[in-house]
Amino acid sequence: MDRLRTEQDFHDRQATQRAASLQDPNRLVFGDADYLDHETWIQPAFRRLGSVAGRRVLDFGCGHGMMAVVLARHGADVDAFDLSPGYLQEARRRAEANHVAARFVQADGERLPYADGVFDSVWGNAVLHHLDIPKAAREVRRVLKPGGVAVFCEPWGGNPILQAARRWLPYPGKQRTRDEEPLRAAGVAALREVFPGMEIQGYQLLGMVRRVVRWGPLTRWLDGIDAALLPRLTFLGRFCRYVVLTLRRDR
Repeated sequence: MDRLRTEQDFHDRQATQRAASLQDPNRLVFGDADYLDHETWIQPAFRRLGSVAGRRVLDFGCGHGMMAVVLARHGADVDAFDLSPGYLQEARRRAEANHVAARFVQADGERLPYADGVFDSVWGNAVLHHLDIPKAAREVRRVLKPGGVAVFCEPWGGNPILQAARRWLPYPGKQRTRDEEPLRAAGVAALREVFPGMEIQGYQLLGMVRRVVRWGPLTRWLDGIDAALLPRLTFLGRFCRYVVLTLRRDR
């Protein structure tokens, strides 16, 4: 419980800091590409969900609510939860500002307040590594319909050089909670216990330099190399910055 309280307090502080710049509702209005293209793994991960039109979709740990809005714009019937009341307030305001409907509730990803087998799809970005993964995985499976799919994007901790950089190099957005650690092999194994057919794809091998280098031509060139290499040489995924996990509930 202390871990969850620490997580909630950290993200509430973040939400409070963001709120000052978001008082004008117009600042909450955005286009789909503003979210889907803000990192190289988001767009391909979104495609892994397939069509969401007319489907009930859960935004697992919705944070600022941008993905909940995108899902609703694509025709999904959206539920979204987060542990942080501060972020939920922002997410509700963002949905209203963008004229879409979604149901937002405060919840813990290890104890979901939903019935069994109610969701066609589940989406999560940078959330599983905050949780007890075996508990969260069982909850994801429980709320998915048979044949349903869950897609999670997670920071990867298998590259020791990257881990050293995360620890020692200054870069924007570095803040993290006291107990937070990126996903590692043990977490992947725990997910496979619940979803044996899980697929995993790495993103940003060379492109991870964008965290410290902001020159667009260089990062686009490196992204292009990644796009050519990583689907073919999947073993390189262990050295990437992020991974996309596709979990399918068997029938």
